[in-house]
Amino acid sequence: MRQRVVRVALTAALVAVVLLAVPLAVVIRSSLYADQRDTLERVALAAAVRVSPDYTTGDPVELPAAPAGGHLGLYDRHQRLRSGSGPGTGDAPVGRALGGEPMRGRSGGDLVVTVPVSHAEQVIGVVRASSPADTVRDRVLAVWGVLLGVTAFALGVAVLVARRQARVLATPLEDLSRHCRAVTEGDLNARATPSSIAEIDQVAHTHNEMLRSLSELLRRERDFTANASHQLRTPLTGLQLTLEAGLQQDDDARLRPLLAEALTATQRLHRTVEEVLRLSRPQDTPRLAAGQVAVTRLLQETQERWHGLFADDGRRLECGTREMPADVRVPGGPVSEILGVLLDNARTHGRQTIRVAVRDLDDALAFDVSDEGTVQGEPAQLFDRGQTGDGRGTGIGLALARDLAVSMGGRLFLTSATPATFTLLVPVRRDKHDAAEPTDR
Repeated sequence: MRQRVVRVALTAALVAVVLLAVPLAVVIRSSLYADQRDTLERVALAAAVRVSPDYTTGDPVELPAAPAGGHLGLYDRHQRLRSGSGPGTGDAPVGRALGGEPMRGRSGGDLVVTVPVSHAEQVIGVVRASSPADTVRDRVLAVWGVLLGVTAFALGVAVLVARRQARVLATPLEDLSRHCRAVTEGDLNARATPSSIAEIDQVAHTHNEMLRSLSELLRRERDFTANASHQLRTPLTGLQLTLEAGLQQDDDARLRPLLAEALTATQRLHRTVEEVLRLSRPQDTPRLAAGQVAVTRLLQETQERWHGLFADDGRRLECGTREMPADVRVPGGPVSEILGVLLDNARTHGRQTIRVAVRDLDDALAFDVSDEGTVQGEPAQLFDRGQTGDGRGTGIGLALARDLAVSMGGRLFLTSATPATFTLLVPVRRDKHDAAEPTDR
């Protein structure tokens, strides 16, 4: 920014100097040449006054001193030099002056002024005064040199003033930029400092107020998430303990499957709460979540969980688990939650058969969840909170699934609108030396 301010100020000063200096240089040149011609004319008039009509009969003429470095001479009607100095024969300006009119012009590199000498209403001679034009040109160049020096000095002062003003303007903006970078890096306690510029201070004050409001809002949201998660985990833990105790003590063959299913549901709900709590915590960079499980096992659990729900609706669920290496592991909690959101979304908005397929991309896995329906609306808005497409639901599921994918370094996006297909990219870890699978908690 400092360079831009200096360039703008220097450009403005340069334009102003050029608009002033160029006409001034032209005026100086014209003025110096006009002054020299006026001087020659005064000398010529003074000499013409001294010329007596008797000079034609041989009476000597006393002319004043010639201009410095120039000539002053008297010419008769035949353009012959009768007195003073100059060319022996009159030139064009002398010839024109014999017509009775004073003449200003150039001749042979000299500035020439001729004044006719009259007697009894007749021109009896011409006084010619001249000086070298180079002398005036040298004076013009000297004055132009001084003008150029003054211009350079003015531009130098303008540069110094512009740099100082640029520093005054840029310093508070640079401080504000550093403050914004600190906020971007996660320091919500950073505050912009006041400066000597009222407009920038107003921006900084507004920014600080916005940051205070944002910090308070984030604090409340995090507190709410932490409080809700804490309050949910406690009864969930108690419910799990109760169900486990019931499984150990109840020998009723009819109740045991129901208790086991309820226990699995509470464990799944407990993992969901943990994932939501983990997602609410600030993270500098995406990272793989804990709880790595094999993809084949994850898809089997997904099949077992959702098969009955789709069967009740008269629909099929197909999970492709063939040709998947056993050493490929993914974060079980986040991936299971994302697949749950996508399957629930397909159950609510989709049609016919739902398919879950996995593609191996070496350093990542692609989970494709598709059905035979069509996605309505703009793909870019599907993952915005509050967007449901057909007005059903809360519009939170896809947004939460996308955030979970980003939190573990993956991506979730719409691959095809017809048939509706969502793809989850998950970075994977391959461990061929450890065949044991960790137990989900």
